[in-house]
Amino acid sequence: MNKRLYVGNLDYSTSDDELKELFSAEGNVVYAKVVTRMDGKSRGFGFVEMETEDEAKNAAEKFNQSTYKNRTIVVNEAKNRERSSPPRDERSQFRSRRDSEDFNSKLKKLRRKFS
Repeated sequence: MNKRLYVGNLDYSTSDDELKELFSAEGNVVYAKVVTRMDGKSRGFGFVEMETEDEAKNAAEKFNQSTYKNRTIVVNEAKNRERSSPPRDERSQFRSRRDSEDFNSKLKKLRRKFS
């Protein structure tokens, strides 16, 4: 198991320190972060990294489906996030600037021809 945990369905008023304090009951918390939007408001989930995998496993078992601030929280092993789009050089569906310039010049010629 990974040492990093995903914590979902958090109350929107939960702070990083409160999240850290909650998980400290099961071991040493290296990192605790509630994910926020651009305006600083909580998105209702966060991540906790425990010092050892055993601590993380125990914390996940203890806190998954438990109640915190009147909400049933979900605790799972955090997954590595994959990129939502391929790197720029692999985007074959997008034309390069040169291709678009060729297309625009052809379009201008056609407009002149039929004007």
